[in-house]
Amino acid sequence: MEQVKDVLQQFGTKYITKDGSLKRNAVISDLDKYDKDLMVALLANNLIKDEYTEQIADTTVFKLNHFIEMFEYQEFWGNSFTKYANRIGLTSDDKFISDSDDVVLDFPYKDTVLKAGMTKDDVDKEVGADEPFLNETLAHSEISELFEPKVLVNAKLYDTEGEHKATNFDDNDNLVIKGNNLIALHSIAKKYAGKIKLIYLDPPYNTGSDSFKYNDRFSHATWLTFMKSRLEIAKTLMSDNGVIAIQLDDSEGPYLKVLTDSIFGRDNELFTQYVLVRYANKTLKSDMDYHKQIEQIHYYKKNSNAEVKPNKDKVPYDYSKFCYEVKTTGKPSSSIMLGDKQVDIFTKDQVEFKKTSGNPEGLKEIWASGTILNGNSSGRFFRDYLSGRYKKDGYGVVYKVYDIGDDGNDYRFFTGPKKAGATKGKYYQGVPLDVKNGKTSQKLLPIPGFIDMAGSFGNDRLEGGVELRNGKKPEKLLKNIIKYFSNKNDYVMDFFAGSGSTLATAMKMSRKFIAIEQINEQIIKINKRLNNVIHGDQTGISKEVNWQGGGSFVYTELMKKNQGFLYDLQKATTIDELNAVYDRMKQGADLDFRVDLNKFENDSERASLPFEDQKKLLIKLLDKNQLYYNEANIDDADVRDLISDSDYRFNKSFYNGKESK
Repeated sequence: MEQVKDVLQQFGTKYITKDGSLKRNAVISDLDKYDKDLMVALLANNLIKDEYTEQIADTTVFKLNHFIEMFEYQEFWGNSFTKYANRIGLTSDDKFISDSDDVVLDFPYKDTVLKAGMTKDDVDKEVGADEPFLNETLAHSEISELFEPKVLVNAKLYDTEGEHKATNFDDNDNLVIKGNNLIALHSIAKKYAGKIKLIYLDPPYNTGSDSFKYNDRFSHATWLTFMKSRLEIAKTLMSDNGVIAIQLDDSEGPYLKVLTDSIFGRDNELFTQYVLVRYANKTLKSDMDYHKQIEQIHYYKKNSNAEVKPNKDKVPYDYSKFCYEVKTTGKPSSSIMLGDKQVDIFTKDQVEFKKTSGNPEGLKEIWASGTILNGNSSGRFFRDYLSGRYKKDGYGVVYKVYDIGDDGNDYRFFTGPKKAGATKGKYYQGVPLDVKNGKTSQKLLPIPGFIDMAGSFGNDRLEGGVELRNGKKPEKLLKNIIKYFSNKNDYVMDFFAGSGSTLATAMKMSRKFIAIEQINEQIIKINKRLNNVIHGDQTGISKEVNWQGGGSFVYTELMKKNQGFLYDLQKATTIDELNAVYDRMKQGADLDFRVDLNKFENDSERASLPFEDQKKLLIKLLDKNQLYYNEANIDDADVRDLISDSDYRFNKSFYNGKESK
């Protein structure tokens, strides 16, 4: 840059101010116009020529774009991290695997960690985003610092007797944390690693219309990075047989599925459930061209080696379809061996199918087609040995296959196609033996792939005694998910806690919960709602589960450090207010180590920048890894003096398992 300035000096004040500062915009503008005099002067400098040209076919090519990049960096950002911070983009070479069925998710910032504040204030679209994308290789030390466990303050216990200071933490306590969810997840990672049975997430849908005041207008690639950072740490918290359920609409749902495939493994997907969230006549906006009525819940397990057995719904065993009797007369026309089984073949005149009322001794008629052909032993036998035999045995024959099935009979009847042109057949199955002998009187139902929750979504605005007009998930929906994939006293987690629907439902169903939320308005709703539950709230699922009240939870917050300065900068409306915050920052804030304050303060162009640009620069000075205090420094005098004795004892109990006296 010093040599560039020497070159530009020959143009007088066209590119250099009287006080020696570069007029970057003027230089870039003339380079874009291929100004001959400027380019000749620059290329006459040996260093510039060596660094920014290449010889191709006896022609000198000026790498103009690379040269201009240098002018887009602020001078007071002094090292290679600057280029990384300003120049994250799409990879130029393909990452897809040739000749493979694997899906590779390729998007900008894929190899980074995004801190991503959850509030709209954290990323004000008018002020401009200042979210650090920290590279996992280049900025490893920064990521380690970001993920250090943080000091917890304002710890309180809420129970039937009211609010109390919390000095101890027990593993059976329910927990609500206020703060950035990525940082909070890493703060509790050691304590809860491998313990969470179910995680339910209702993240920002990235539509720009979130009612929770979430930052809900990320770019597509940024949103994927935002989710990736959180899902990776969430996976470590899950138990081996744990399940994660993520609810979205189709704005990002398909892309999320590819991302979750890459994090949890494609084979670990359990299924996708579709939820009707509003009826056709309940439009969001009257001028909409397309009406979104369906949302998706993607279910994944953590470990491919662990079996997930959902708690499926049970209904009394129904005998109504076991309504057939099959009788044969005479000897079979022939007997053969298929596979390792004896098969008697009867003509259609030798067999009578009689329909009766359903009973435990009856047979159920089942078409041997579709998924049945792969789903059980009878289907597979038909597929492998009977399909196509009509060409040899003729139409309408009946096969009596011995030693197959689980109904206690010695045999099972199969039919081939009955007439020319048909190809399908049927088989006749008895009531399973464990039902006959009384071991079970109920039938397990598969978890439905589509559920109608439109009525519950339409009537949940005041559930729990807290109002939220849009985005609130009904307790009935959460009850289904929690019932299927967890048991009493299991941990249920929600780190986009919103209005507290997951937590309230979990408490009423005798599960332990861990919740994280950053938005102050939502924290107020969560605390109010949970206290209502403790005192016997009768909305939502309360009557279904006979909820009578009780329980408790611990509330605490990540201890703010630079977060306070960041908030003050974002709220500033005048230059004087910005300067006042900056003066305080110089005294008490942790500034980014890459910043040269002398150059920053003496940059003549800075004072002439528009107000919002000056605000962005001041925000940029803050070290975003120091938004909260690290727990490792809790015994340092400058930290210890800032927290109460009760919070100090709470941290020792929470992180070290030491009960305070």
